[in-house]
Amino acid sequence: MPFRALRHRFLWRQRAPISPGEIRRIERWLATARVFLAVSALVAILIDPGEIRYSVWASGLFAFYIAQGVVIMLLLRRRRESTASFRWLVHGGDVVWPALISVFAASQSNPFFLFLVFVLAAAAYRWGLWETVGTAAASVLLLWIENLAFHLGFFTWAGRLFLHHNLPSLQVAPADFEPQRLFMRSIYLLVMGLLLGYLAEQQKQLRAEKAVIARVLGKARVEAGLSGTLQEIVGELISMYGARQALIASREANSHRVFVGEMRLNSKASSAFRWLDPLPSDRETYLYGFPAETYYASASSRQGARTFSLVGLDRTGAKVLNLPPASLEGLAKQHEFQSLVVVSFSFGREWWGRIFLLDLSLTGDVEEELRFLQELVQQVGPAVYNVYLLRRLRLRAGALERARFARELHDGAVQSLISMEMQVDVLRRTTDKSVSITDELGRIQGLLREEVLKLRELMQQMKSLDVDSRRLLGFLADTVERFQRETGISARFHSDLDEVDMPQQVCRELARIVQEGLVNVRKHSRARQVLVRLGAKNQHWTLVMEDDGCGFSFAGRLSHLELDTLGRGPLVIKERVRLIDGELAIESIPGQGSRLEINVPQKREAAYG
Repeated sequence: MPFRALRHRFLWRQRAPISPGEIRRIERWLATARVFLAVSALVAILIDPGEIRYSVWASGLFAFYIAQGVVIMLLLRRRRESTASFRWLVHGGDVVWPALISVFAASQSNPFFLFLVFVLAAAAYRWGLWETVGTAAASVLLLWIENLAFHLGFFTWAGRLFLHHNLPSLQVAPADFEPQRLFMRSIYLLVMGLLLGYLAEQQKQLRAEKAVIARVLGKARVEAGLSGTLQEIVGELISMYGARQALIASREANSHRVFVGEMRLNSKASSAFRWLDPLPSDRETYLYGFPAETYYASASSRQGARTFSLVGLDRTGAKVLNLPPASLEGLAKQHEFQSLVVVSFSFGREWWGRIFLLDLSLTGDVEEELRFLQELVQQVGPAVYNVYLLRRLRLRAGALERARFARELHDGAVQSLISMEMQVDVLRRTTDKSVSITDELGRIQGLLREEVLKLRELMQQMKSLDVDSRRLLGFLADTVERFQRETGISARFHSDLDEVDMPQQVCRELARIVQEGLVNVRKHSRARQVLVRLGAKNQHWTLVMEDDGCGFSFAGRLSHLELDTLGRGPLVIKERVRLIDGELAIESIPGQGSRLEINVPQKREAAYG
């Protein structure tokens, strides 16, 4: 388990990679530290040249290291990007050089052992745990290879060879490579590498987690709406954990209605987020009572029976014991899965629910993953709730502005036009019976009346409709009655239903469709009678509008698809019917009238839609 946890931390770095600019800054700091450390060692050697036993070879190695550090600094200042191969090459030189020059250092006080610690710190600063431990192991291996070389007499043979060719002697210091002393230094390097690597890995994991949370928070945008925001966030979770499917189940605090959304991973790409048709069993399937707020379940089959292994956390992040696996049976029947992560969320006091990730890949410690998911949802939840509130606030603000504008039109332009129309009517009645003047005044009066009707229709369209299933029948009856009163066209409304139970969005769209249909009748049909009828049949709500006017420019009955193909029919009504997944059919007899029939399936829509 510890090694799985370490591997988990390594994979977290892949979820939030370091930017090229950050890598360049890291390399610059390391280059500066390398040169500063080399200059400090040079000062120590100048104070006591015996530290390297006055060896020309050690002085040459040291001069080469200083030159290398300066060149690396200059390259980093001129290059815009530091490649991975360049970093590994520099790191390899940092590992090999201290091991080589330690051969020449005095045994009592080796000033170059600190360079090995610098190499470990550089590996931790650049990468993380595994690279730092690997660097420590490589350094120890080089030191023991040098120890073996001392015992095999390699350095003695090399010294004789140099003297034979009139070259300076090596002047090595074998005391530091005695097994006992070297063993303690090896343990020191390994422990130091493990500790530095662990600290670096912890810091990088925290930074990666914050980067992931910030990236997910960036998906919460008011312009995308609530459904669009949820699609972006759920898609990020699917991509992050490689889940096959994600589900969101939510419920209003003051309602028993449960809304379930789904998103799948198809061909390494997330599908569109969609809301599922509600079922009576949704509450027991998704929002069952459970003692853990966040939990992981893995399924296994034993002797033909399916069992679940559960790990869960409460609201505070503490582990919950003795979780009941029977609660997952309903979910397992509805959705097949081998592994599952569930995390709860709440939006203020209005919404609460759960996010389900099915068949995902957890790379390390389960509790650690669950705590991160819990923190992620806790931080992202308020942002999503703000999107919900801002969208609702915008809608209400728009409705209030439209209502204010409609009131101003009613109190201003409409009243003025009505007054003008009445004055023209009085003038027409009291003037001389000159045919030309009377006809002209009648035409002007008709134009004014037409403009009054248009303004009233515009005001009705601008007003926000607060129509639900309880108000729908009364609203339609009032709309038809007002149409008859204002136009003089005989109009009736008939309902086959004593009460209706349909979503508010369907109610609003049907009300708008009736308003638009009556406007079209007044403008284009020249009808004398209109009938609006609301009913239900075959699991569909049916709205029918009939008139005895001139009809459409075609004869016969056309379906919604045929109307779209031929470019016929009222565009506004077709779009509104499409918004509620309905079907429109128009039957027309030119010169005798037309019949619009709208069928809407009786299904509940999610409030997010």
